[in-house]
Amino acid sequence: MRKHVLLYGLLGGALIALLKLIEYRYLVVEHSIEIYGGLVAALFAAVGVWLGLRLTRVRQTVVIREVPMELPLAAFAGTSPQPSFTLNRPRLEQLGITNRELEILGLMAAGLSNREIAEKAFVSENTVKTHSSRVFDKLGARRRTQAVQLGKKFGLIP
Repeated sequence: MRKHVLLYGLLGGALIALLKLIEYRYLVVEHSIEIYGGLVAALFAAVGVWLGLRLTRVRQTVVIREVPMELPLAAFAGTSPQPSFTLNRPRLEQLGITNRELEILGLMAAGLSNREIAEKAFVSENTVKTHSSRVFDKLGARRRTQAVQLGKKFGLIP
């Protein structure tokens, strides 16, 4: 920034010296309308270029798509599931919980933090927070422990 200011100052000083050399007073008095017209034209050209660049800028759109996939229940806790556990599919569909949200719920039940869940599920921490809040809303829970407790009660996790 200082470099630009210094360069601008030096160019301005050089321009003033040049105008002094070619009869500054004569130039300003005799051609003032042309000078002001040129300054106004330069200003409008600069604003036009800036506005054109602003309006034609390419906006980047991020598209996120959730891919459904079946996961074994052993993937939730990293251990083998209890032999007596069966997933309550009707309740799962009734609540509208997706497979990814079910996976996040199972990893919460395993006691993992958001960062650990993100690493294990190959998503960002913000994505884990989003899935967690959706699970909380669908189960009617306010905390992780309450969500895990309701998930076990509804037969969604072992």
